[in-house]
Amino acid sequence: MSGRFIEVEDLGKQYEAAAPGTPPALQSVSLAIEAGEFVAVMGPSGSGKSTFMNLVGLLDTPTGGTYRLNGQNVAGLTTDELAHVRNRVFGFVFQGFNLLKRITASENVALPMVYAGTPGAERRRRAGDLLAKVGLAPYADAMPNRLSGGQQQRVAIARSLANHPQLILADEPTGNLDTQTSAEIMALFTTLNRETGVTILLVTHEHDIAQYANRLIRFKDGLVVHDGAVVHEGAA
Repeated sequence: MSGRFIEVEDLGKQYEAAAPGTPPALQSVSLAIEAGEFVAVMGPSGSGKSTFMNLVGLLDTPTGGTYRLNGQNVAGLTTDELAHVRNRVFGFVFQGFNLLKRITASENVALPMVYAGTPGAERRRRAGDLLAKVGLAPYADAMPNRLSGGQQQRVAIARSLANHPQLILADEPTGNLDTQTSAEIMALFTTLNRETGVTILLVTHEHDIAQYANRLIRFKDGLVVHDGAVVHEGAA
């Protein structure tokens, strides 16, 4: 076992519906991510960055190569085991927030715990604690449509933490937010990474957002064209 949290070797993805002769969405990607890293993934549309994120998050399956999570080859996991990993090991944050509109902020945060079988009293207590952690304790009973975009994303981040994940996968988490709110959300991610040690893998189009990470991976045409430390330019 390598001891690395995420390790992919020659990882590839070719979509069946692609036109003949179309290059794979992902081509022979090999890299490793250590526990506790804060990694930004960048690249133009169609570069493979979202495909990579989906494969790491077990939302899609590769057509080639190997993916090891905590030293285990995920190709050997059953459907139930894959669902367990998605629910317990990963936390997901999306550009569109993906909150359920008919339930409260607290109930949205508690939802992953429902699927995990956590007792009701513990769900309510932890949801309250997580909303407090993201600065939304007074809004526990608010419906999503009563919250600003930044507040909705904070609820989504709290939800991603519900089952004590080892990895947060954030796909364009600031894409629908203004500059100031984006900075607040990224400061929250930075604090979570620093204080809890949770690994963060963040896809973004925005250079200033990538500045919050410690490592930058760039994709182009399904290939990794850059992988190195972020050169900070005065961002927080």
